Amino acid sequence: MQEGADRDKKYDLEKRLIDFAVQIINLVETLPNTRAGNHIAGQLVRSGTSPAPNYGEAQSAESRSDFIHKIKIVLKELRETKVWLQIIRRKRMTRSEKLTEPLIVECDELISIFVTSVKTAVKNKLNTKRES
Repeated sequence: MQEGADRDKKYDLEKRLIDFAVQIINLVETLPNTRAGNHIAGQLVRSGTSPAPNYGEAQSAESRSDFIHKIKIVLKELRETKVWLQIIRRKRMTRSEKLTEPLIVECDELISIFVTSVKTAVKNKLNTKRES
């Protein structure tokens, strides 16, 4: 039964993005209370939690162009998040790589999913225009 649950998790993007946001918050709460730690925490909590609600907005996009635009925002925020995570890892700002490494892996997977989604949506938009 666990295998099915894992498969469902991989394909429920909204749930996956919410889980990612929660894990980002957990990581942010371990960062040092320094000028750099607070700056990075603020940036990371903003970029790392915004993909979920932006994806939610994309689900009710008013047009294919609006959908593409909103998905590109999700992608932009995920890419920014990945950079902050790499800075945290390289600077060793948290004591546990157990928090950072899985987030980088998940961020990479989410980026791949949304790159593909944008490509598919753009292709479908072009095909729709040709058929008109």
